[in-house]
Amino acid sequence: MIYDTIIIGAGYAGLTAAKILKSAEKKIKILEARDRVGGRVHTQSYEGGFYLDLGGAWVGPGQDRFYKLIKETGNTTFKTFNEGKSVMWFGDKVKTYKGLIPPLSVGPLISLDFGIKKINKLSREIDLANPWNHPNAAEWDSMTLNSWLLKNMPFQRARDLFKIAAEAIWAADPNEISFLHALFYTKSGENLDVLMNVDKGAQEERIVGGAQMPALKLAAELSNELELGRVAKKITQNEDTVIVTGEGFSYECKTLIIAIPPNQVGKIQFEPMLPANKTQLYQRMPMGTVTKTYAVYPKPFWREKGLNGLAATNNGFTTVTFDNSPKDGSKGILMGFVLANQAKTFANLSPEERKSSILGSFTKMFGEEAGKPEFYLDHSWAEEEFTGGCYAALMPPGVWTSLGHALREVSGRIHWAGTETATHWMGYIDGAIQSGERAAEEILKR
Repeated sequence: MIYDTIIIGAGYAGLTAAKILKSAEKKIKILEARDRVGGRVHTQSYEGGFYLDLGGAWVGPGQDRFYKLIKETGNTTFKTFNEGKSVMWFGDKVKTYKGLIPPLSVGPLISLDFGIKKINKLSREIDLANPWNHPNAAEWDSMTLNSWLLKNMPFQRARDLFKIAAEAIWAADPNEISFLHALFYTKSGENLDVLMNVDKGAQEERIVGGAQMPALKLAAELSNELELGRVAKKITQNEDTVIVTGEGFSYECKTLIIAIPPNQVGKIQFEPMLPANKTQLYQRMPMGTVTKTYAVYPKPFWREKGLNGLAATNNGFTTVTFDNSPKDGSKGILMGFVLANQAKTFANLSPEERKSSILGSFTKMFGEEAGKPEFYLDHSWAEEEFTGGCYAALMPPGVWTSLGHALREVSGRIHWAGTETATHWMGYIDGAIQSGERAAEEILKR
């Protein structure tokens, strides 16, 4: 049998493409290497009646595709808890504050505000389909985000706070990404205010039951076309078809969609080889680095203290925390991000050392009760075999302008999806959905 399209990867990108093509009465097959669907979105349930979103978790204003899918699959959302004060722990001082920006003296406050507004303004000039076409693209792509900050934020405290925010947005150190990529990504997600914020921001809502729920519903609708545990090892393009082979299987199709992280493409043998620019691009797109840490308590005790669970610190490993409790508050769940270089060091610690460090930080910020959870877990996406990092792949200096044009280019009969190929909400579930829609549309137009 020759399929119309085979899709490699059953994350939100691959599932979206599959749904569209099946609706168009195409003969399709979805191959997923893992034993589950969802890709970088994974909701895990535990004894005690609670669940944790180990990967992508939020949805917010402007993410219309994800909201539409949530509604279509019969799921619902609820507001991320954000009532009360946030915590800032800098140096030896722990302070509480209201609003997005922590309390700062006048100089750093003005510096931080200027930097955020300047990046927002410059990002509006970027053509999301062709960011390399901007007149200043070469200059901006030759510097890192950190280089720009050093020139435009003279106050160290302002840079320290922005660095925490940047690491939370990109799961990378500002030294690792080009300034052009920072501008592209900022516009892709509306602006920095949206990317950083809870209320009216990218972290505004969560899905009841977990962010994987819509993916599971899609997978159920595609159960006859979906095969789990299928690792594609070789892709052979002939004049009229593509053959996908792996251990114990070989399938043939007219067109192929690859919807996996860029760093996973290199694990597949291509015959003939992919175009040089496509290969070179994907070799130059490293994944972000993040470990999510969770402490589960009988109740969200910090709310009784007038705290919202949001904290920022330049101490320890977890620099940003959120209240990840379920909608009904039946458990109290603190989630802390360990990001970028901190995550790389964190990975070298023993499980006991990691737990002790995180709970020590939670205790410092939220009180003694935070040191005595019912359950603790940390999850590193860098250790996921078929992901190798999170949230998304990065564009270091020089990559957008030299190779970016190859990102979405069709390679013969091979089409490309995945959140990294999105123009809007790159790095988010909504971006993955957009990329799946685009890839499916490309095939239907062939």
